[in-house]
Formats: sequence, structure tokens, C-alpha cells
Amino acid sequence: MPAARLNVLFVCSRNQWRSPTAEQIWRRHPQLNVRSGGTSPSARHTVSDADIEWADVVIVMEQKHKSRLVADFGDLLADKLVHVLDIPDEYKYMDPELVELLEQAVGHLLNIE
Repeated sequence: MPAARLNVLFVCSRNQWRSPTAEQIWRRHPQLNVRSGGTSPSARHTVSDADIEWADVVIVMEQKHKSRLVADFGDLLADKLVHVLDIPDEYKYMDPELVELLEQAVGHLLNIE
């Protein structure tokens, strides 16, 4: 029986550049199921209760995203790991530097390659 896959939710503000890039990079990894969302009401996909319930691990780009998620979903996040990558909002979708940062940081955090 194959090992269970880890459900990872990537979060930024508007779900436009950073979290969709992370989702794109990691979506084919055999150990992961991935989704992305944003904390802003104007996000492409705003993080929902269902997203938080689904996730085993939540990876946010900045501390403000973690703070917003804790404020909005505190009870649902109680038993979840939430990691802050400290990646500022200065990259476009699939920016090579952003891709490299995400590959290194997420691979290290989740202990995968």
C-alpha cells in the first residue's frame, strides 16, 4: 500500500504569484497533494474552512498571512503545522528566483526533494 500523501496548503495574499507558483512547483511530487489560496477577500481563491480542514501542513509566505489565518481560522488551525517562509511580495508568477527559493525552503521544511 503506498504511503499517505501529505496535504500542503500554500498561502499568500492574493493567490496570484507566490502561492500559485508553489502549487505549480510541488503539484507533481509523489508525496504531496497541494493547494493554494490567499488571505485577501480579493484573492483568486480565498482560503476557506474546507482548505484548512484538508491541509496537514499550511505554508505561508509572510508572518502577516499566518496572523490572518490564526485570526480567521484559529480553532481549525489548533492542531496544524503552520510554517512562515518569509518570502516578500516582490516576485511574479514562476519567477526563477522565487522558484528556487520555494524549492529549497519547502523541500527542507518537509524533508523531501
